[in-house]
Amino acid sequence: MELSTTLQKIKSGFQPSFWVANIMELFERIAYYGQATILSIFLRDHLKFNAAEAGQLSSIFGGLIYFLPIFAGALADRFGFKKAFSFAFFVLAIGYFLIGATGMAAFSGIFSTPHLFRVLTAIFIFTAVGGSFIKPGVLGTIALTSKPETKSIGYAIYYWLVNIGGAVGPLIAYFVRDMIGIQAVYVVSSVSCFLMFLSTLLFYKEPASPVDRSRGSLSAVLKNLFLVLKNFSFMIFLLIFSLYWLMFWQIFIIIPFFIKDYISPDAPFEIIQSAGSWGIILFQLLVNWFTKRLAPVTSIVIGFLISTICWFLIMINPSIPVIIAGLIIFSLGEMTQAPRYYEYIADIAPEGQAALFQGYAFLPVAVGWFFGGSLGGWLYKTFATDSRQPQIIFFVLFATGIIATLFMFIYNLAVRPKKA
Repeated sequence: MELSTTLQKIKSGFQPSFWVANIMELFERIAYYGQATILSIFLRDHLKFNAAEAGQLSSIFGGLIYFLPIFAGALADRFGFKKAFSFAFFVLAIGYFLIGATGMAAFSGIFSTPHLFRVLTAIFIFTAVGGSFIKPGVLGTIALTSKPETKSIGYAIYYWLVNIGGAVGPLIAYFVRDMIGIQAVYVVSSVSCFLMFLSTLLFYKEPASPVDRSRGSLSAVLKNLFLVLKNFSFMIFLLIFSLYWLMFWQIFIIIPFFIKDYISPDAPFEIIQSAGSWGIILFQLLVNWFTKRLAPVTSIVIGFLISTICWFLIMINPSIPVIIAGLIIFSLGEMTQAPRYYEYIADIAPEGQAALFQGYAFLPVAVGWFFGGSLGGWLYKTFATDSRQPQIIFFVLFATGIIATLFMFIYNLAVRPKKA
């Protein structure tokens, strides 16, 4: 009976634009994670940057695509989600193609330049600007096209589809790289985004908004940003959480380098990297059932600790089966803490500022990418390429996780009594 009731809610509780936006998000995530899994290898082995430079370029792209939604959200609210989606997918289609073109023989006359690092930086910034409109558009659409009783189901569907994209994208990337070439992965991502551009024009209908969109402005966003920055305890919380995402993004920097250099140059590193997403798809509901009675902060601390175990296992036995197991364990930690993260932010936010604080919940993801890409590239070049001691890298990541867990535990002891 409960299952049939849930299915009935899903059938009748959403407007058509809800499904259009979520399907577009699925294809955008397929495009994003497909290229993200091969980005570091593409930059190092195909474009001949060293590991540190590849990490820096990854930081620019990954950091901006998660930081800029803070500002893109205000523009999407002001001009409408259909325009935001159209702009985003059109720019992404061009940007992904340009990234791939830097490694194509047909465009060697254009991109064979000593300034390729700067050229790619400009392309990454351009692409990230487009991509930054996707999440505000999708989340805003969910909010406006869901009934109050189905909104939580709507966000669950969104989260599930994001992880399907995170699992399928790398799988497609592997077959495209194996059969055509690594640069063709970006062509596939470009085509995927262009099809979603057409889908926006043909199928997406702007949902009615009860809010006057002319009120949104970048000046208000900047004012809110400074308001959040002035809250010292909240900024400490976000910085601690950034350590978690710093670990997470090494799955896309260090793991592919290590597999190619130390295990097998022919290993399907894209499929291996997607193990965590498959873990979330398979085990999210079970983990939620086991952890639903835990306090939010307890879930966060336990989630940090579980994810940290991943790097310890890889350090002591760096093989493909252990890496796969380690990434699934990392995802178990993510499943434990992620659903409770937003609840915890609501708990520690000052009265009347809960929505404002939730708007900056993606900052740790961006900060983790900004610093994680450069740090991962530097660690790999220093300890794996130069000194041939890759186990030091996994020890550093393990230590980072332990420090993050301790800091989060101490933070809770210091801040929660004040909130209470």
